[in-house]
Amino acid sequence: MSTRDYDVVLYGASGFTGKQTVAYFAQHAGALRWAIGGRNRDKLAAVQKQLGTNADILVADSQDQTALDAIAARTRVMLTTAGPYALYGSRLVAACMRHQTHYVDITGETVWVRELIDRHHAQAAAEGTRIIPFCGFDSIPSDLGAYLMARHIQTQLKAQCREVKAYFQMAGGVNGGTLATAFNLYESGQAKQARDPFLLNPNREAVTREAIQQNQDPTAARYDNDIGAWAAPFVMGPINTRVVRRSHALLSELGEGYGADFRYQEFMKFNGALGWMPAMGMAAGGSVFELALASPLRSLMKAMLPAPGAGPSEKTMNEGWFRCELLGHTTDGRKVRGVIKDKGDPGNRATVKFLCESALCLALQENELPGGKERGGVLTPATGLGELLAERLRQAGMIIEAE
Repeated sequence: MSTRDYDVVLYGASGFTGKQTVAYFAQHAGALRWAIGGRNRDKLAAVQKQLGTNADILVADSQDQTALDAIAARTRVMLTTAGPYALYGSRLVAACMRHQTHYVDITGETVWVRELIDRHHAQAAAEGTRIIPFCGFDSIPSDLGAYLMARHIQTQLKAQCREVKAYFQMAGGVNGGTLATAFNLYESGQAKQARDPFLLNPNREAVTREAIQQNQDPTAARYDNDIGAWAAPFVMGPINTRVVRRSHALLSELGEGYGADFRYQEFMKFNGALGWMPAMGMAAGGSVFELALASPLRSLMKAMLPAPGAGPSEKTMNEGWFRCELLGHTTDGRKVRGVIKDKGDPGNRATVKFLCESALCLALQENELPGGKERGGVLTPATGLGELLAERLRQAGMIIEAE
């Protein structure tokens, strides 16, 4: 790999999120060798000019396997923002597998990642290639947060972790690419499969009926005594919880799991005496939105909501923020609290920081990665990047604490 032309290629660089990754690399990559890629040379050249970077341009359509292989063969790490990944990502991952190129993305498409696991995990594990999806706001705060809480309990309290719960608060906008992913989930008929709480686990056959019942996604608002506030189902919970459970399962295979019968769940948090009102509104709204996605109204929604390539304004992204409060329970009844928070719209500013720092981990600190250079597979942010990513994010201004 040391003889390759580039350390990182940013694929999908002319898209809404892709442009932000180019801006981030232009500011933070230093002497790293990087290039931008996508299907349209003119659009990539416009990004190059707009952001004042001299990064090389590499052209490949997401359906052109030969062109994708040519790019994957030239870089050590592939970063991609070109989604929905079920439509545009499979051939790129296959190219990375053929050339043992590490890979990161920002997908929240659990069914597609299940297909990647079945197709590529064994080979990637044998060859030490790290294929790491879910490196955006889906699902780094959840996955890295649960990992850090469990490790804090094990190392500082000398106990085992029974449960971690995450409570989110945020402000920001939504971009068209995220909505396109949601539409494709229902148009492809994958929504039912996505409801499996252990969809991403390496050995789903071993999951007991009791565990499945205990880990179902919440559907109603409730007052949570642990935080003294109202909580509602978190819209990304059906994604993030699967990722956290995969991390625990993969680490358990190495004897490094979080604890026997470990459970993870997450919610939106609403403060104040009237917190029940937005909490119930969120729960009801989520149910209505899901019903609409599964109905003929989906076509109308697609016409009314932002299309791929569109997104919130710079002002909205800059003024956004997120806060993820974490509560860990030990098997002997103690509690640990933690937080991951940052300024900037979570779906864009935070996602770009998460994704780019994940790629920089692989490109700059390969020898320090958890499990050493030999670890590979279709991994999660926690199992593929772990504490190394947490420290990079802290250095990039993100607050990540446990106490």
